[in-house]
Amino acid sequence: MAAAFRRLLVVAKRSAYEVYVGMHGDAHLKALLQEKSQVVHNLLDRHTVHQKTLQECEALLTKWKVPYDIVQRDCLPEKIEDVDLVLTIGGDGTLLETSHHLDERIPVLGVNSDPTSQEEVDANLGEYDASRSTGHLCAATASSLEEVLTDVFEERHRPVNVRRIKLSVDGREFPIPALNDVLAAHPNPAAVTRCSFWVEGAPSCSTSSASPTVYCRSSGLRVCTAIGSTGAMKSAGGFVMHPLATALQYQIREPIEPHSSQRGLMHGSILDGDSLKVRWGTRQGKAYIDGSHLQVDLKLGEELTFSNGAPQLQWFRPKDNART
Repeated sequence: MAAAFRRLLVVAKRSAYEVYVGMHGDAHLKALLQEKSQVVHNLLDRHTVHQKTLQECEALLTKWKVPYDIVQRDCLPEKIEDVDLVLTIGGDGTLLETSHHLDERIPVLGVNSDPTSQEEVDANLGEYDASRSTGHLCAATASSLEEVLTDVFEERHRPVNVRRIKLSVDGREFPIPALNDVLAAHPNPAAVTRCSFWVEGAPSCSTSSASPTVYCRSSGLRVCTAIGSTGAMKSAGGFVMHPLATALQYQIREPIEPHSSQRGLMHGSILDGDSLKVRWGTRQGKAYIDGSHLQVDLKLGEELTFSNGAPQLQWFRPKDNART
C-alpha cells in the first residue's frame, strides 16, 4: 500500500499536562489539579486523548508494515531529511513548528490529536472552557486517520504546494520561512509600535512601482499567508483567502488615528512578486514567526522585507476544503 513512502517520520507534541506536570513538576498546577479547579478541568483528559491518538497512529503504521521513526516536537533536527512523508500528531502549532524544519521536497500531513467537540463546548459553556485543538491545518483526526492515510498511500489524496513568507532584515534573509504569519511589534504588548511601510512591485516587472509610504503608530503589523488567513488575521477582521492563493495579506493592528487619506491602506494584499517594505521606527522590536516561540530582534531604522519568495511547502489539505 505504501510503496511510494519508504520511511515516515512521526512528530508528536508534548501535551500541556506532560510539560508542566511531568517535566517541570509545576507545584501550583499540581495543586489546582488536586483541587479539581475548573481552570485545569480537562487537562489530564486532553493528555489522555492525545496519547491515544499517537498510539493509534503507531499501531496503524505497524499493521501496514510502514517503517517510521518518532520524534518529539521539541527534539526535531535542524533539517528533516531522508524521509518520504512527515506526520504531525498534535494541532496546528505542531505542524507549524515542523514546517520550519522542512524544505519543498518532503510533504507534511497534520493529525489533530485532540479536536474540539462543539457538543462538549456547548454542554460546559457555563462551567469552563472546553475548547481543545482547532486544527485548521490538519488533514485527519484519530477517527479519520485510517481513511485519510489509505487515500494518501494509494495516491488518491495528493499534497499541494502552498506559499510561505520570506522575511529579510536589512537584506539579510531569515533562514526559516513562515507558513502561517509574522507579527512585527514592540516586545511589550502595552507599548506603541512605530513604523512606516509601502508595497513595492517586482523589480523585473516593466510597470514596477511602489505604493505611497504610510507612517503609522499601532500595536504592530501582521503579515499572513493564504493558509494563515484563518487564524489571527481572521480574528482581527481580515479576510479568509483560498488556501492555494499566492498573495500575502497584511494588516496594521489597532492603528492610532491614521491620516484620513491613508485609512484604507492599513489592510491590504501583497501580490505575487511584490514585497512589503517596512522601516522600523521603534527602539525595540520583535518579529514573531508563526507564534511566540521563534523570534527575530528588530532595531530602530532597520528595513524589513516581506514576500512570498520562500520555498513552498508540500501540504496535505483537510478533506473539507480539498475541493475549494
